[in-house]
Amino acid sequence: MTALDSHFARALREIDTRGQLRALTPTAMAPQGKLVRGGHEYLDFSSNDYLGLSRHPLLIERAAAFAARLGAGAGASRLVTGTSEAHLALEAKIAAFKGTEAALLFASGWQANAAVIPALLGAAPGAAVITDRLNHASLHHGCAAAGARQIRFRHNDMADLEERLAKAADAPARIVITESVFSMDGDMADMARLAELARRHDAFLFVDEAHATGVLGPGGAGLSATTPGGVGLVMGTFSKALGGFGAYIAGSKLLCDYLVNACGGFIFSTAPPPSVLGAIDAALDLVPAMDAERAHLASLGDQLRAGLCEQGFDVGASASQIVPAIVGDASEAVEFSRRLAERGMIAAAIRPPTVPPGTSRLRLALRATQTADDIAALLAAMRDCR
Repeated sequence: MTALDSHFARALREIDTRGQLRALTPTAMAPQGKLVRGGHEYLDFSSNDYLGLSRHPLLIERAAAFAARLGAGAGASRLVTGTSEAHLALEAKIAAFKGTEAALLFASGWQANAAVIPALLGAAPGAAVITDRLNHASLHHGCAAAGARQIRFRHNDMADLEERLAKAADAPARIVITESVFSMDGDMADMARLAELARRHDAFLFVDEAHATGVLGPGGAGLSATTPGGVGLVMGTFSKALGGFGAYIAGSKLLCDYLVNACGGFIFSTAPPPSVLGAIDAALDLVPAMDAERAHLASLGDQLRAGLCEQGFDVGASASQIVPAIVGDASEAVEFSRRLAERGMIAAAIRPPTVPPGTSRLRLALRATQTADDIAALLAAMRDCR
């Protein structure tokens, strides 16, 4: 027993009472859009492995090859001895993929968002920070860590954003922070309008592309690639559609040089290990040529949305590979997820505080390795479970 155990127990009871208790479940990714739990195989409608690359032979082979050649670890942080030629070559490859001057590797999307935002505000003290109210928790955390008061605009409401930018005209700088594909709703930001507003109001545009990288935009380069030069900073991840692990920041060389000197999350973290670099390197070779997989994934999303709407589900403004089936009550969402598991399908129940109260849902995430028959089976199971 420790001095805080009674407090932990009380807090867990309160979480359970709200229908929000969570636990870890051992799970293994499997081929063809499936996973294994407890010795049973399930259709997977929860993972972010959108292109099915997590088990691609080239990623596995190159991760092993990089580890065999360069070792298991990087040995230190980037500014000590942790920067290898492989890190620099991969950052140049990421910049070319994103169409930017430079890029930096980070350990995760959460780390990048939480660490980069305070660094940005360190360079522009007093900046007005204008954020979409449904941004990912890591973006809100980054603002909180910087001590910044967020000016939140209504979700994806460009008129509201423009009004708030105009009101912040006297601030020493303006920083707009948004996602391009929102992780819980699957809807998309209007990148052209965002870029135009940022230019007109001399604002710095920060776009989180975690759920768009690999899936959307020319060659899978994300929605920011549809507005060349319109985004000041792009954050994206390799742990979703690119099948591996890690994250990147892409932007100007001046931005990246500044972050190397001012971003604590970069400066004080051990560099990504060689095996991670190898998997990323392989994914970047594959993704630009996966237009057929992207088109198939989009068609699966259309099929699922149409079927859910026929059954009366609210799918919000989803327009991507992420489709919410909003049920409202947290306990109901958990029970729905349990019933689907009994039918051989994993669909995670998402509850507050991840989503706003009253909007608990099944977050259905699709994979290009699935088929139209898999979606039909899911829709039949949803009808039965409801």
